[in-house]
Amino acid sequence: MPDRLPKAVLFDWDGTLVNSWPIIHECMNRTLEEMGQTPWTMDETLERVRKSLREAFPPLFGDRWEEARDIFYTAYRAVHLERVEKKDGAEELIGLLEKLGSHLGVVSNKSGGHLRAESNKLGWDRYFEGYLVGASDAPRDKPATDPIFMALEGTGIEPDQDVWFIGDTWVDIACGRAANCYTILIGKNMPEDPEFVDHPPDEHFSDCRVLMEVVRKF
Repeated sequence: MPDRLPKAVLFDWDGTLVNSWPIIHECMNRTLEEMGQTPWTMDETLERVRKSLREAFPPLFGDRWEEARDIFYTAYRAVHLERVEKKDGAEELIGLLEKLGSHLGVVSNKSGGHLRAESNKLGWDRYFEGYLVGASDAPRDKPATDPIFMALEGTGIEPDQDVWFIGDTWVDIACGRAANCYTILIGKNMPEDPEFVDHPPDEHFSDCRVLMEVVRKF
């Protein structure tokens, strides 16, 4: 770990700060079924959902990808605000980092509108408002670096090793590494997993509470 506090910390959203995988899985399967495809298991959803919808759906659904998009978003909007949950220790971690003076932002491949609605519902706008960057907000989505620069816009902070990028999949780590951020993998995925062969994280922590104990030592 670095020997000083970060100037900024950028978080992924789904699987990092919030538990929304059951919702995504349910809505993805409704979409697959209505589009005449075989539903996925939860393990398949956890493995396959990485890139933003505008990048992932055209290869999956071909010329009908916009129809599939509308099915997914209709299903998702119907339930996400009622069911999205904070990950254990997430609020305490972001509250501590804010107290210590780090700029906070979110870089997600979730639709920007859905992302900001969930932040508002969870009461987290006080930490992130103005720096919640979702899919289609920037010209390109993760793993491109465009949303990182958007999440730092106006702060005077440039992406480097004093900016931590925290996420739970290879897309997050690849995005952070491409911008020269200090990358932290969080959650059950392990650095030794195949998806991280080309994008190894700088650090790994099992959950937000473990990382929080490290931050407390600064």
